[in-house]
Amino acid sequence: MVSLSNSLSFISSPLDQFEIRTLLSLDAPILANMEITVTNIGFYLIVGVSIAFILNGLATNYYQITIYATIHSIVVNQINRTKGQIYFPFIFSLFIFILVNNLIGMIPYGFASTSHFVLTFSISFTIVLGATILGLQKHGLEFFSLFVPAGCPLALLPLLVLVEFLSYVSRNVSLGLRLAANIVAGHLLLHILSSLTYNIMTSGFIFFFMALLPLSFVIAFSGLELAIAFIQSQVFVVLTCSYIKDALELH
Repeated sequence: MVSLSNSLSFISSPLDQFEIRTLLSLDAPILANMEITVTNIGFYLIVGVSIAFILNGLATNYYQITIYATIHSIVVNQINRTKGQIYFPFIFSLFIFILVNNLIGMIPYGFASTSHFVLTFSISFTIVLGATILGLQKHGLEFFSLFVPAGCPLALLPLLVLVEFLSYVSRNVSLGLRLAANIVAGHLLLHILSSLTYNIMTSGFIFFFMALLPLSFVIAFSGLELAIAFIQSQVFVVLTCSYIKDALELH
């Protein structure tokens, strides 16, 4: 039996836009009575991955496009021209995936998947874990010299090693937190400004013209949100490249 939920119900609270809702529920008796559920975040992630896959194919065939060249420049500059080439497909796919999901969240009644910390933390934890495994595979126990600052006095060595270790571990949180927090803050502010402008415009004929100023702020902030979607995607891959470089070259 298939059941659909009313996922486009009126959003009364700014936080409602981040709520995970069930779009489709399917009972499957042939699978030991398992219930297959499709949520809004799952649906939009599938859409985002599909669009990212298409864009990756177009960029591979027409490599002169701006995004391809920009990400290639980031990889080359952040890692290096020889070692960075092998990681470029991963970095480019990561950028497109985050960018597409950021832009999908800008669509009215859409869903911002990258606003959920469980998703961004999963990505950041996987990246840091992969960089750590890469460093251990390449350098062995010498990898732990990454936590020892150059020219460190012997008396301060235990304290500075602890600080460096905590800084390294915090990458798991900071990388994903930066992305999700910016998306959440932007969407909340845009929702509040839009609701305020709508209430002013529907209060009366005179108030309609008074709402032109806040309406201009909403339009301007929408453009800023669009820019943030690109900037946060770029910041995410730049930091990813720096973590890979630390694993490859240590200090």
